[in-house]
Amino acid sequence: MTGRIFAVKRFAVHDGDGIRTTVFFKGCSLRCVWCHNPEGMALSPQLAVYSHKCVGCGECADCPHGAVSFVDGKAIVDRNACIACGSCAEKCIFSARGYFGKEVEADALVDELLSDRPFFESSGGGVTLSGGECLLQESFALELLKKLKEKGINTAVDTCGQVPRSVFESVIPYVDTFLYDIKAIDGEVHERCTGRENSLILSNFDYLCSRGCSIEVRVPLVVGYNDGEIVRIGEFLQGKPVKKVTVLKYHDLARSKFAALGMNDTMPENKTNSKSAERAVEILRSYFLNAAGGWDD
Repeated sequence: MTGRIFAVKRFAVHDGDGIRTTVFFKGCSLRCVWCHNPEGMALSPQLAVYSHKCVGCGECADCPHGAVSFVDGKAIVDRNACIACGSCAEKCIFSARGYFGKEVEADALVDELLSDRPFFESSGGGVTLSGGECLLQESFALELLKKLKEKGINTAVDTCGQVPRSVFESVIPYVDTFLYDIKAIDGEVHERCTGRENSLILSNFDYLCSRGCSIEVRVPLVVGYNDGEIVRIGEFLQGKPVKKVTVLKYHDLARSKFAALGMNDTMPENKTNSKSAERAVEILRSYFLNAAGGWDD
């Protein structure tokens, strides 16, 4: 079985307990205006162009689809002609091209992940499936989780929750911890921030709680968008079996990714400062939640 991913990140320390290796899946059901992994939105492969790294060597000039031309000594990509085959990225030795959306075999990926077992065992870590939304590729995610559990590897799933209930039903037996994003409680606010209302997300969260799952909540805090939702989030989570709640400060470091991918940049201008994040943590703690500030999101 194959699936489509865009990165494997080793020595991840913010994606669950211990030292972890995180697999980033292509495809997402939301379109968050502050998305810091825009290369994970589309399920299809994408080409990224880093013009500042191009030296005009000409290695990519023989694009089989005629999508590459040269202007002022720099390689320019015609995105209307480009089919994101990745041939130019393979040839570029200066990393002026990036390819996101590699098809991988489940068995081969598991073998690669198992090479990090010593770090998992020494730190209490494991493998985290992330994205994008990893559960959109349900069959592939389930296959990976099963194989990892067979090998005794701790597993975590980072999810926005916008998937059918049946998907959670299938993966629960193979997931040690769910890292669950709660961006807003008010449906209109959520839709303005992500392009989708959130009734399914909140319903799925309650379902995971009812099944006794280990859940860590992450709240990306974006001033001017969802900062008015912290009280509602506290009220929603109060009394529920949540392991911890992490408030993530928004920054715009992913802005360059949108440009490289030729995507419309939706990232807000205002960054979230420490004072705003600390206030959000205080509010959440007032609802008897184990809340803390996290790394910059």
